[in-house]
Amino acid sequence: MHQTISLPCFILAAGRGERMRPLTDSVPKPLLTIGNKSLLAWHLEALSKAGLKQVVINHAWLGEMIERSLGSGEQFNAAITYSPEKTALETAGGIVKALPLLAPLDYFLVINGDVFTPDLPLHNILETVSRLRNDPEKPLAHLLLVPNPSQHPQGDFYLQNSKVMNVNPGQSERLTFSGIGIYHKDLFQGLQVGSPSKLAPLLITAMEQNRVTGEKYLGPWHDVGTPQRLQELNAAYE
Repeated sequence: MHQTISLPCFILAAGRGERMRPLTDSVPKPLLTIGNKSLLAWHLEALSKAGLKQVVINHAWLGEMIERSLGSGEQFNAAITYSPEKTALETAGGIVKALPLLAPLDYFLVINGDVFTPDLPLHNILETVSRLRNDPEKPLAHLLLVPNPSQHPQGDFYLQNSKVMNVNPGQSERLTFSGIGIYHKDLFQGLQVGSPSKLAPLLITAMEQNRVTGEKYLGPWHDVGTPQRLQELNAAYE
């Protein structure tokens, strides 16, 4: 039923993973494994299962290892193309460079390669895309926000009645951005291809225009940021 929804997916895998050293000196962070499966493999299996088979992955540090490991995506019943970056272009810069490969009609899904989200409800994400397409206000982004983890207690944005804001509109909860979002290609208009640019300023501008929606996600989500956290997750998923 969901195959009718066209939704290209972009996985961000270009980061250097400084806090993960020494593990990331010889392996790119998104190829680190939990339960003998790389973080990227977890994402690709979930996407393919949901019928989302068009995937673009960017890479910079040790990127050839990512291409060797995943190949064309056949093993995941997916079609992977790669967007190599000589130096990491940050999130928005990486997205802009990959847009011609993604070729979205309007919306596309972006997932951080270094988050671990088993059981991510991709069918809900597909329903959200349908809703965004029918929304006369045409939101520029829809973010999955999670309760603040211990390493990021101050959170990122406020959520009130499915609108995401950078300033507190009142009694709103401040939550952490999960690194999973649905974006409209128009959000990236005017950015220069090949120059590093951050995502947060674009989102904040769109929030000021009231064009960012979101939801609180309570399923399993982990930012695999340190060797200790990776070790804990492996112990939990053995």
